[in-house]
Amino acid sequence: MKILMIEDNKSVSEMMSMFFQKENWDAHFAYDGNEALEMFNSDPDSWDIITLDLNLTGIDGMEVAKQIRKVSSTVALIMLTARDSESDQVLGLELGADDYVTKPFSPITLIARMKALHRRAELEEPETQQDNGDFDVVTPHFKLSTKTREAYLDGKAIEGLTPKEFALLKTLAQNPKQVFSREQLLEQVWDYQYYGGERTVDAHIKKLRQKIEKVGPQIIQTVWGVGYKFDDSSVTAQ
Repeated sequence: MKILMIEDNKSVSEMMSMFFQKENWDAHFAYDGNEALEMFNSDPDSWDIITLDLNLTGIDGMEVAKQIRKVSSTVALIMLTARDSESDQVLGLELGADDYVTKPFSPITLIARMKALHRRAELEEPETQQDNGDFDVVTPHFKLSTKTREAYLDGKAIEGLTPKEFALLKTLAQNPKQVFSREQLLEQVWDYQYYGGERTVDAHIKKLRQKIEKVGPQIIQTVWGVGYKFDDSSVTAQ
């Protein structure tokens, strides 16, 4: 994997460099927001995972996240920060982070999170497609392709989906009307036990719904006290 670690604490970067080398990952480091965006924008499609410290000098981490997501909705993004308030975590996730790790953190834990993100991305690579063209999830009003990473509602593209938003939508849509608890979604989409992280699901669902609503009616339904489900049965074709 090609990694971009955006971290203003050089001792943290040096420590993580040793762990990245053990994994044989191609790791690059930026120490402030301006340098990070310059490195990212030099070749946006080359990065597999970005770790982003929110407490940066110059351009802060939140703004860096916004700029990254304007260019790429698919690169995996993990936020690292000493901020531990729930509002900061939710804001980071709403800006497009796929995961959130609070400092101080265990390097082994961070490596495990990065592997989980990468493993999920690999699972979403092209699969054996069904008979409906390149679409491997098809419902009366919705189509999704893991081959092209595209999703359509009544023929209109749902644009700008981050890796986790795409994975959430796929998980829900390939099981229409099945209700998933937040715990189940954390296990299936994040690929590990994320204790105390149920707001992570809510934040991603919120952003996913906003993108769906730009092209049509809402197809991600809340089942109060339980979780979420995909249901396009009440959609009226335009």
